[in-house]
Amino acid sequence: MEAHFDNSAEAIKRLQLCLNDLVSILALPAVWCGGGPTQVVDTLLDTLRRMLRLDLVYVRLKGQAGGTPIEVTRTDPSQREMPAPHDVWKALKSQQEKHAQKWPALVREPLGAGKISILAVPLGLQGEIGVIAAGSQRADFPQETEKLLLSVAANQAAIGLQDAWLLNEQKHVSTELDSRVAQRTAELAAANEELQLQVALLQQIPVAAWTLDPDGTPDFVNQKWLDYTGQTLDYVQSGPESWMTAIHPDDRETVSRGLWEGIRSGQGFTMEARFFRVRDGTYRWHLNRAVALRDTEGRILRFVGTSTDIEDLKRAEQRLRESELTLRRMTETIPEMLWSAAPDGAIDYCNTRVLDYTGVPVEEIRAGGWIKLLHPGDAGHVIPVWRACVASGAPYRVEARIFHASDRAYRLCVTSALPLLDQQGRILGWHGTIVDLHDWKKAEEELRNTQAELAHMTRVLAMGELTASIAHEVNQPLAGIITNAGTCLRMLAANPPNIDGARETARRTIRDGNRASEVITRLRGLFSKKQAAAESVDLNEAAREVIALSMSSLQRNGVILRPELADGLPPVTGDRVQLQQVILNLVLNASEAMSEVDDRPRQLLIRTERDETDRVRLAVRDCGVGFEKQDADKLFKAFYTTKKSGIGIGLSLSRSIIENHRGRLWATPNDGPGATFLFSLPLTTQSPADAPAVGAARSS
Repeated sequence: MEAHFDNSAEAIKRLQLCLNDLVSILALPAVWCGGGPTQVVDTLLDTLRRMLRLDLVYVRLKGQAGGTPIEVTRTDPSQREMPAPHDVWKALKSQQEKHAQKWPALVREPLGAGKISILAVPLGLQGEIGVIAAGSQRADFPQETEKLLLSVAANQAAIGLQDAWLLNEQKHVSTELDSRVAQRTAELAAANEELQLQVALLQQIPVAAWTLDPDGTPDFVNQKWLDYTGQTLDYVQSGPESWMTAIHPDDRETVSRGLWEGIRSGQGFTMEARFFRVRDGTYRWHLNRAVALRDTEGRILRFVGTSTDIEDLKRAEQRLRESELTLRRMTETIPEMLWSAAPDGAIDYCNTRVLDYTGVPVEEIRAGGWIKLLHPGDAGHVIPVWRACVASGAPYRVEARIFHASDRAYRLCVTSALPLLDQQGRILGWHGTIVDLHDWKKAEEELRNTQAELAHMTRVLAMGELTASIAHEVNQPLAGIITNAGTCLRMLAANPPNIDGARETARRTIRDGNRASEVITRLRGLFSKKQAAAESVDLNEAAREVIALSMSSLQRNGVILRPELADGLPPVTGDRVQLQQVILNLVLNASEAMSEVDDRPRQLLIRTERDETDRVRLAVRDCGVGFEKQDADKLFKAFYTTKKSGIGIGLSLSRSIIENHRGRLWATPNDGPGATFLFSLPLTTQSPADAPAVGAARSS
């Protein structure tokens, strides 16, 4: 009788220890709440190793979305040599293949330094999450309580991992709940091993906790449940389904069916339902979980469960769905062509604008048919650029001709896309637009032609101002030609003829003729109406020719010209005539700005230099009337002028010419009287034969 009493006492003690361990395991979800999968696995392995005195604990999680599986192992620090994770998995896989219907799997074979028994339990109903295995060198391993604890731990871990993954995706963590769960979990971990104390702690955890007898009759509910639903403990214990009056009427049948199926099967249950909250009279969604607590012989002692309020999570999911629907509506109604692609570059979405524009169904575009929409002459460079951007994550932007279904022709479009990145910088997808540039390009070309006409007209208008200078320039060599010709005739008519003198006079005649020809050539070049062409231009030489053409006009206006042309100035690429037109316009404007200055010398400075950005700069500085600093930008607007007889297009066209040469034209008031107009141009980086053609001037 005494032996029987000792055995009973030992059984009770083991049962109490098992209950304590079960309560600790059931408390693990509170520890995991708000944590990631890594925390779930680490906590579970450490807890099981200490709780079951294991030599080895192993977890294998299947990789999400087909990724690489995750393997984690914990071993007893006192063991010098234990099997590697891949050896454990190899043994488990071999056992599973031999006994496919037997689960949990039990493996007893040499691993590591000796023979070890390994008990494996699936994570998830069908092992869809992974597997957890416990190993020990003890001969009596595993005992029934150890199987029970491992099974319950696997269930809890499966639920915890699912919650962790869900929380990671939704990014919604309840800070207050995490804090309280962590606090109560610490209290549970520090509590003594008495079962009554564990029950008392269940009263304090921040979720509704309860237990059921093996027949499903409520045995215990904590105060959290009673305060939440407004029920009393006596009422809850009055019948197996009394507590269900707190469930939303539409959910009661489903909950009742799930409850009794879990009771009859002995596997417990996991389900969602709406519970009444007496505080505000509303129904809120809860996640309900229950596991079976068994004795050493596998008999069910009771079911232990929790009910967790997930209403906020449900609402967040609903808001996410509504947000996705709103975004889809926006992309379908916005009057632009939008598309998106997967991280690997495969097109996965096109809005209605794209489909209407191309006339191609979305299924064909997703299957790679977008390549057929490109003009054959553009596909060769568009596809490599897209693939390179997908590989590197660089922004994507190309111009290409895309088939337009309405007029059965290819139209020029610009396609742009940017990658969507996560917090780690990984590409989640691509989002892009397609903009039809065909009409805009055509209008731009027409604008260039119009501006070229205006530029030519401006040069012609300047002829009146230069007529006197040109006549003076040409008259001098012509007078010299006439004088030299008369002298030559007299020398030839002398007796004897002065052949050497006549020859020298003829040379001077040819020289003066060439001078007159050069004047006419410069004039024709400046005012000729020809297409702009790029060449290597010496800015100093171009400035000297403009100075030669305008010198007589400057002298007539009493302007003192001082050129400061830098030595060794590198060439620029551009149209020589257009650049000379800009210099001439700046020089004439400076001259006119000083026409009413009488109290100081009318000094004009033309300077060329290489600036700090490694570009070539030309400045025209006068001491005229100047302008206000706030009017600097107005000077370059079309039809804005400060002259009484001006039309306001000279500076506007000059800026268009400089910008078309990839340069910049600006003006600054001097510290003293007058103003300075400057423009800078990039240096020539290629031979004139390879340089791109400079387009016609365009308005800024």
